[in-house]
Formats: sequence, C-alpha cells, structure tokens
Amino acid sequence: MKLVLATHNKNKFIEIRSLLPEHIELLSLDDIGCKEDIEETGDTIDENAIIKAEYVRNHYGYDCFADDTGLEVESLAGAPGVYSARYAGDEKNDEANISKLLNQLEERNDRTARFKTVIALKLNGHENLFTGICEGSIINEKRGNNGFGYDPVFLPKGYDKTFAEMNLEEKSKISHRARAFRALVEYLSQ
Repeated sequence: MKLVLATHNKNKFIEIRSLLPEHIELLSLDDIGCKEDIEETGDTIDENAIIKAEYVRNHYGYDCFADDTGLEVESLAGAPGVYSARYAGDEKNDEANISKLLNQLEERNDRTARFKTVIALKLNGHENLFTGICEGSIINEKRGNNGFGYDPVFLPKGYDKTFAEMNLEEKSKISHRARAFRALVEYLSQ
C-alpha cells in the first residue's frame, strides 16, 4: 500500500515512517512532486488536517494522511488553537508566539492548556479522523532546549518537566502527536 504523508518536513517524515507497519510505503509531498505549501484555511484543527489530505487526494490521486496541531488555553477561550503557528504573525516565529502567549496569561490564574493533534486519513474513498490530546498547563517562563513551538512553556499534567526538557523518547510516550499517530497506526495495522 502506498500512502502519502502531507508534509515537507523530513524529520517528521522519518519519525512517522518508523511507526508504520512494513507493508505501507510512505511517500512525502516531495516524493510525489508536490512543491507547494498547502494553505491551511480551516477554522478548526480538524478542518486544516482534512484540507491538506483532500488536496493531495484531489490533485495527485494518492491516498493520504495529514495532521494539524494546536495549543488550546482554557482561559483564552481555546486560543491560540488553530492559529497556534501564526499566533504572533504570519512569519510563524516560535519566540514571538511564546512571548505573546505569556503576555496574555500574565494576569490570569487559570493556565490550564492542552495540545491537540488531529490526523485526517483519506483512504480508499473514506475519511477517518484520529485525535490525540495531552493535558497540561502553561508555566510562567521557558524551560528546556528540546522540541519546538510552545514546548518550553508547556508542562504536561502529572510531570515536572516541560516538553522542551524531555528527550524525544520521553515526549513520544505522552505527546498529543504520538497519541494520534498510535491511533492511526493501529487502524492501518488492522
């Protein structure tokens, strides 16, 4: 079975490839000649994942899966949510995004947050969604040098280390993305 992962990110591709069953040949957007960045115009994380998977299916004819992730902060009514990557502007700057988030939470006591990943799978004419959630909170200052995005300020529930203080193996056991991909892999393995 050939399946496209809608990404240009080589590290994500390698990580996901290692999780999939042997009988699945995984292709990246580069492998199928898709050079464009697929615009994420959805109003929700689910919609953005679906848009990317549909784009590949409709324009290139391959079965495909795509993911989208957002950080949802309780006291900010779920923001940044679908706008997590461009919270502080279209340049998608992690440092600026974290600064804006911390500024917005400065006067708030409730720092409850969760990371949410949704994977949309377009396979044999059917669509399936797989969701992974990691509950936690936003701390007051950055800690750690691993990971990316909001990892230095996200403290998973029940842990004393931020995602950025964890190594990849530790983070992969509990992360939102890992949970969503485990559900996808379980489905594909059946």
